Amino acid sequence: MMLRDTYTMIEVRDIVKSFDRLEVLKGINMSVARGEIISIVGPSGAGKTTLLQIIGSLDRADSGSVLYDGTDIFSMSENRLAGFRNANIGFVFQFHQLLPEFTMLENVAMPALIGSKSRSEAFSAAKSLIDYLGLGDRAGHKPAQLSGGERQRAAVARALVNHPKVVLADEPSGSLDTHNRTELHRLFFDLRRDMGQTFVIVTHDESLANQADRKIVMQDGRITGIIDRSAGNDTQTSMP
Repeated sequence: MMLRDTYTMIEVRDIVKSFDRLEVLKGINMSVARGEIISIVGPSGAGKTTLLQIIGSLDRADSGSVLYDGTDIFSMSENRLAGFRNANIGFVFQFHQLLPEFTMLENVAMPALIGSKSRSEAFSAAKSLIDYLGLGDRAGHKPAQLSGGERQRAAVARALVNHPKVVLADEPSGSLDTHNRTELHRLFFDLRRDMGQTFVIVTHDESLANQADRKIVMQDGRITGIIDRSAGNDTQTSMP
């Protein structure tokens, strides 16, 4: 366990979101400190994925704000927001979503190329990450030639290639077997230790959730409890 930075990097304020008149998020408030690993848990339909998508600017709230370093990202134009997202937010999903026609190296480099880095810069950064993950000998393989664990680790490398402020992961180990799931979970904590990386992870995996600095519990569109392990002693806060 590592004591997290006290600097608040992301603030989520009074987020409300509805779909077809069904209120999915009902006034969510939370913060993310630099270098913190947060897990978000709760039953299906609690609003976890919707919250993650709003934090990642993939969807907009009906009301409320999401601030990165004090700037409300939804005050940005769509073009500026797209650039901000690519440069500052990494995404890992349950299924790797690697492009099948490209090699692992090309897939990992893609966000850097989209972000206007030169080809040499993008591929150098991608190769460094692939080597760090122990996949250097697989860099030239296409997704169909990789195991499930290799594909998911490549997806993590792709999320990291632009050195984002935060990686948002939605059930990242949900499609993996026990061994690869354990290895992926270990990787998140190694990346925090070695790179200071911040993670917000939606998961049904209690083992991963319980290792996080803070476990945020959701129910029916609200945060109903927070378990904080960052100070070395578990503290549990129940929300009204």
